[in-house]
Amino acid sequence: MKTTAPPVGRARSIALISLFMASFMELLDATIVNVALPDIERALGANSAQLQWMVASYTLALAIGLITGSRVGDIYGRKKTFIIGLVIFTVASVLCGMAMNPEMLIASRALQGFASAAMIPQVLSSLQVMYRPSERAGAMAGFSALAGVAAVSGPILGAILTNADIFGWGWRTIFFVNIPVGIFAVICAVKYVPESVAPVRHKLDLSGVVILAVGMLAVLYPLTMGREENWPIWTFLMMAFGLLVLVGFVLLQRREEKNGGEPLVAVSLFKSRPFAAGIAMMFLFFIPMNGFFLIQTLFLQLGLEYPILKAGLTMIPFSIMVPVLAGISAAILARKIGRVVLQLGPLVIAAGFVVLIFTVHAVGGAVTPWHLLAGLALSGAGFGMVVAPVGIFVLSEVPTKFAGSASGLFNTTSQLAGALGVAIIGTIFFNSLETSTAASQSAVFIEGFTFTMWWMAGGMVLASIAATFLPRWASESDPVDELVDA
Repeated sequence: MKTTAPPVGRARSIALISLFMASFMELLDATIVNVALPDIERALGANSAQLQWMVASYTLALAIGLITGSRVGDIYGRKKTFIIGLVIFTVASVLCGMAMNPEMLIASRALQGFASAAMIPQVLSSLQVMYRPSERAGAMAGFSALAGVAAVSGPILGAILTNADIFGWGWRTIFFVNIPVGIFAVICAVKYVPESVAPVRHKLDLSGVVILAVGMLAVLYPLTMGREENWPIWTFLMMAFGLLVLVGFVLLQRREEKNGGEPLVAVSLFKSRPFAAGIAMMFLFFIPMNGFFLIQTLFLQLGLEYPILKAGLTMIPFSIMVPVLAGISAAILARKIGRVVLQLGPLVIAAGFVVLIFTVHAVGGAVTPWHLLAGLALSGAGFGMVVAPVGIFVLSEVPTKFAGSASGLFNTTSQLAGALGVAIIGTIFFNSLETSTAASQSAVFIEGFTFTMWWMAGGMVLASIAATFLPRWASESDPVDELVDA
């Protein structure tokens, strides 16, 4: 395949807009649905397990497809793969907005996730092609800033769109808004985004993708549905089967790597203690974090009976603190105190969770957004302290030849942990609601919310402990060429 010349001037700016718009949609759709879940529940008659799957199906599909999506772009052309992913994402958004039942919405959300897995890896690769090394800092800074804005603005924008009830669409607007954005991005990409392929052709480990998908689904499906079905024996057997499949996946990946192949996951990366500790920290961090994003909107709207717009705007303190502390942590704290910033971040979140617990307990059903301000601001600050510098420390000692695989595994981990967090935290939360003996609905939700928040605070403490095994400072020298065999 022929690589086209990078665009310059106005053409390059339009290509950049196309790439950024696609990234913004993907990041926004990862969180925008949370705030609309109570409306979706009422409109489609969804049960709690289906609500969990509406969130988890997207992140799980994205996680499973990320590494493969990157390699498809390297082999068949990044522009082509980006456009195909963008078109499918836009079509999937239409299907989400037209969903007539929970099953259709869950399937459409999964399709969105797979489309994102094809689309997003091409964005950073295309930026490297479009900009010379001396110019990339500005483009990458813009990408990082956009990612931060999209990630924290999802609940707020989702609340505004749903509340506006444009054309009587209600919650469906959060998906239909992607249509004009997607069409415009496709038109710009077709004309202006340059085509490129990797200089070295990689192989696709499709069998690895299938095995990973089967293993993850076999664990997550019964974990999510078990409470609805009163935990029959098949849920435990299925989870055990899923764990065996995942163990088999690791063994097959290890054999593929030893035989000189290109596995989906380079298992030898885990011989590096900093990388292994970083992946463990990512799991321990994003499981409670994504769980929090799920249960807080249900607590505000169903427990405290906040209107959707009020619930969305309540999260503003969290949203403001994330980019502020992200900038400070990446530019200053990571250089001044090293990995301590990653030890402190989860503890700050845990402190925010504890403040929320005691605030809700003290005020009860009369909780206002002002009561929640301190706890949410603390949680947002801790989140910002982690998400900006964590990649620098986790990947700093990875050998150069494993850089691509490590980066893909790093991004995949956060998505898998997110899907797992929705399943685990959602199950704890909904189970606590069902077993509560409180007299009123608000009291039931307060009891369930605070009980679950203690679990999430504990998870953050574990994430902080895992961070102690990261390098004291992020290495600024070139990593060694090979990992030493154990």
